[in-house]
Amino acid sequence: MSQRQVLQVFEQYQRARTQFVQAVAELAARPQNIETLQNAGVMSLLRPLLLDVIPTIQQTAALALGRLANYNGDLAEAVVKGDILPQLVCSLSEQNRFYKKAAAFVLRAVGKHSPQLAQAIVQCGALEMLVICLEDFDPGVKEAASWALGYIARHNSELSQAVVDAGAVPLLVLCIQEPEIALKRIAASTLSDISKHSPELAQTVVDAGAIAHLAQMILNPDAKLKRQVLSALSQIAKHSVDLAELVVEAEIFPVVLTCLKDSDEYVKKNGATLIREIAKHTPELSQFIVNAGGVAAVIDCIGSCRGTVRLPGIMMLGYVAAHSENLSMAVIVSKGIPPLCACLIEEHEDHIKAAAAWALGQVGRHTPAHARAVAVANVLPTLLAIYMDTRSSEDLQMKTKKALKNILQKCTYLPALEPLLHDAPPNIMKHIVGQFSKMLPHDSKARRLFVTTGGLKKVQEIKAEPGSLLQEYINTINNCYPEEVVSNRVLQLIVATN
Repeated sequence: MSQRQVLQVFEQYQRARTQFVQAVAELAARPQNIETLQNAGVMSLLRPLLLDVIPTIQQTAALALGRLANYNGDLAEAVVKGDILPQLVCSLSEQNRFYKKAAAFVLRAVGKHSPQLAQAIVQCGALEMLVICLEDFDPGVKEAASWALGYIARHNSELSQAVVDAGAVPLLVLCIQEPEIALKRIAASTLSDISKHSPELAQTVVDAGAIAHLAQMILNPDAKLKRQVLSALSQIAKHSVDLAELVVEAEIFPVVLTCLKDSDEYVKKNGATLIREIAKHTPELSQFIVNAGGVAAVIDCIGSCRGTVRLPGIMMLGYVAAHSENLSMAVIVSKGIPPLCACLIEEHEDHIKAAAAWALGQVGRHTPAHARAVAVANVLPTLLAIYMDTRSSEDLQMKTKKALKNILQKCTYLPALEPLLHDAPPNIMKHIVGQFSKMLPHDSKARRLFVTTGGLKKVQEIKAEPGSLLQEYINTINNCYPEEVVSNRVLQLIVATN
């Protein structure tokens, strides 16, 4: 047999391996093929190809494994059990950029499914190799490594701490300064995933100088980058007053308010979330946001969108209003009540309605003036109807009940209370009747009106438990009138028809 014939055998074998691994990679890209590939033992066949002498075969084998592992947790677990990860990690430092990207993709695909699988990646020493890849000359390698680190860090604080301990944070901060938009996005996303778990992890990101660089990118025209930047700043600001103040000191206001008018819904939502996370901490931070025009901007945002995009803005108004009478009045003066009421009526998701009810309760709970502002917007009948609706979730009923109680206990605007006498259940009725019992003894005009509108008649019809608080309130109201007015219902009807 000639030398040429011998070499032909090897060439045929190489072509067969190449064709096989390329075909598997293509088949793995389509979900309908995954089960058949798994049943055919594809994992054990791909594993030796990761160490093939031909680089393109190695890379394509890694790509195929990544696609399989990406599909579900069982296949990702098969990659771990097949001892494939150590091979990938060993090769990461030695191979070319194409292999590094494919290997990082496998690690990301395995790590995304569960903390246990992400822990397996940590245990095989992959973090150190991924961090080395963050220093690679090729931006695509940096991006793939950053993505894999983010998928590991997002699970819990222990895994996030492992990423920090491997030295990833300073390099990720360098990555957000690179010119490539895709790399900036993924690095910002990974910083967000690291920051979200605890104040200590967020502080690590802050200490690496991330805030200033993130703040500069709020005005970047790329919507996907803005989403990640706003998310990262939110995850830092949410933990403590000190961290929120550091974010504010990066001069994000009034720049961040432009995000609330962005055409991208996620930019709007993440912008409102960032403002909410700052506002919730202290009256001083909320006041700063009010002074910067933040309340008016959030109210406009709530009015211009629908669904979950509204949620952080609704909650932000609730947090601002909760801090003090003056801040609550700022929400009222900025015309915040009508859009919050609209959310109660327009939204279909109970958790959004619950947030709107909670926010309205915070606005109306301070003084009679605050409660009146909410009451004249016809909010009370809407809250009552939602509370009594059997389709409302338990949380929504609880939030509407609490909001009604908060507002009713301060409301002295009786025309808004009277319609509720016809529908309210006893646990709400006692708060309504309680307000009448406080006001009527001191207001002769209100007493007359209460008779002519049929309010007194309605109070007489309430069946209250003897000795209950509700009965006490009814007795107090009855004592405001001559006995013949209270006892003679015919007279009441005559007066009412006049």
